[in-house]
Amino acid sequence: MSTQAETPNARTAAAPLPAHLPQADAHAHPNQFALLRQRRFAPFFWTQFSGAANDNLFKFAFTVMVTYQLQVAWLPPALAGLVIGALFILPFLLFSATSGQLTDKLDKTVMIRFVKNLEIAIMALAAWGFWQASVPVLLACTFLMGLHSTLFGPVKFAYLPQVLNNRELTGGNGMVEMGTFVAILLGNVAGGLLVAIPGTGPRDVAVACVLLAIAGRVVAQFIPAAAATDPGLQINWNPVSETWRNLKLAHGNVVVFRSLLGISWMWFFGAVFLSQFPSFAKEVLHGDAQVASLLLVVFSLGIGTGSLLCEVLSRRQVEIGLVPLGALGMSVFAIDLYFACRGLPPANSLTVLQFIAQPAHWRVMADLALLSLFAGLYSVPMYALIQLRSQPTHRARIIAANNILNALFLIASSVIAGVLLKLDFTIPQIFLFTGLANAAVGMYIFLLVPEYLLRFLSWLLSHFVYRFRVQGDHHIPTEGAAVLVCNHVSFVDAVLLMAASPRPIRFVMDHRIFATPVLGRLFRLSKAIPIAPQKEDPTAYEAAFEAAAAVLREGDLLAIFPEGGITRDGTLQPFKGGIMKILARAAQDGVDVPVVPMALTNLWGSYFSRIEKGTAMTRPFRRGLFSRVGLNVGPAVPAQQVQPELLRERVAGLLVEGI
Repeated sequence: MSTQAETPNARTAAAPLPAHLPQADAHAHPNQFALLRQRRFAPFFWTQFSGAANDNLFKFAFTVMVTYQLQVAWLPPALAGLVIGALFILPFLLFSATSGQLTDKLDKTVMIRFVKNLEIAIMALAAWGFWQASVPVLLACTFLMGLHSTLFGPVKFAYLPQVLNNRELTGGNGMVEMGTFVAILLGNVAGGLLVAIPGTGPRDVAVACVLLAIAGRVVAQFIPAAAATDPGLQINWNPVSETWRNLKLAHGNVVVFRSLLGISWMWFFGAVFLSQFPSFAKEVLHGDAQVASLLLVVFSLGIGTGSLLCEVLSRRQVEIGLVPLGALGMSVFAIDLYFACRGLPPANSLTVLQFIAQPAHWRVMADLALLSLFAGLYSVPMYALIQLRSQPTHRARIIAANNILNALFLIASSVIAGVLLKLDFTIPQIFLFTGLANAAVGMYIFLLVPEYLLRFLSWLLSHFVYRFRVQGDHHIPTEGAAVLVCNHVSFVDAVLLMAASPRPIRFVMDHRIFATPVLGRLFRLSKAIPIAPQKEDPTAYEAAFEAAAAVLREGDLLAIFPEGGITRDGTLQPFKGGIMKILARAAQDGVDVPVVPMALTNLWGSYFSRIEKGTAMTRPFRRGLFSRVGLNVGPAVPAQQVQPELLRERVAGLLVEGI
């Protein structure tokens, strides 16, 4: 199920943890919250939390001050928010490429502490600007805080895969995403409340900004060292040429680059809603400024909840099957928000309590909460996939390319929303347009990268058709070539194996299964390798073994069903000798390939198995939905010890364990 463009990165992405960091196994920690008790994660989490809170406290307080408290002829209130937002985004376009290089070249912890030192200096200057009510100084600080965030962005996401193992990556990203949006929310609320204090507001904001910066720097001191991934890198200080080079570097890995585009689209989608909340609250919902704040709270909590749910729904692996689910929910609830806004009762400047008291508004809040929750489900697996599939030596530069694309999409979001307003679109119509556009973009991405759709289907099958339990999945290698061998019980065996593996799998399958409706198309999308008996089609037979050898040369996972076909009576059939030919080809190529035995249990007798006179899919409910099935994975067998009968004994033993 992999593509040629992604495989070089896929096999090098899972860098081993530094020796001083815990090598957590799959069951070492019950959930992602346990990371908050560990030094490798907790200081980093609170460092990034304080930085995000400070960014937004500063920006929102400055926006409120210049909009309501100061009279600046050359910066009218209507433009203040746009100017401040543009100045904050500009450094992402100018300096992301440079910051990505610095992060790859330097120890991540050194980079983090430098950025936090810079934040203290910027906030000290901003404090003077608030004290003196100097708009030019505060505008300069806005640009500098954008620079601070630009420098921190690549290290923020490059640090995580260096200190977390693959089973912690989704949970760690979910925690960071949740923390970021909660910090944004708290920063905005604190900034608005502090700056509004009569007489002392600007001074209080100045003190809060400096204290937050100092707190972040203190916590950063406890972050353990994270070694440079490319210390010999020569820095290219030309931002234009390096930006182009970063984008080309990201484009070299098709799955990663299109994931970058998917994340950037999510920021486009979210920016449309966030930028329209004040006008939406006032003009459509007839609420006051506190209602706009309530919408921000609902949106932020939705994103945080969705981000945290990713680990629960993904069996603690990088499950990109959640991305289509997230895209679907984003569109459904964005479109429903348009209909929820139709026929709202007229009112005059409702307070928060008055707004909540009207049942017609509950649907609006539910739509906002759910579309943002699904946005969390959409974004976290994409971030984790980029971290996992990017080469460690180039990871920060790939993330820098992501930040560049994010900035471009945010600018495009503002421009397109402005054009739609000029064309007399209402705000609910803009939301409807965005929801429909999201559906179109999602379909386009998933057709370009079918791995997302395939993982979604395998996720649905393993969660909603069967109760699928995997044991021993830590034996599936997280990097390097390997052959997976499994008993063949049903037409959906390959789909279930996809759901169990954190990495793409290429399957060698009987050519006749490709003629099966729906499933045949699915296996073609997954780039499964058809094999025919040598006597029937010797050309196809040899082509299958050559394709299998190419998969292993590229360092990917190859799965075969050595029985040669689906069992017709539920018993384990003799294993054929094709596995030996595959290993012999790999040895000729100089590839040492372990073989991992696997056994699917309790699947015989289900709708997709041949229990009735050798046929399948004839009685949909013969074992009912949510039947309990399992996959037991055993320790790898070295290539030198592999014999078909030995592998059959190992698989038979795993079947007994599942009874």
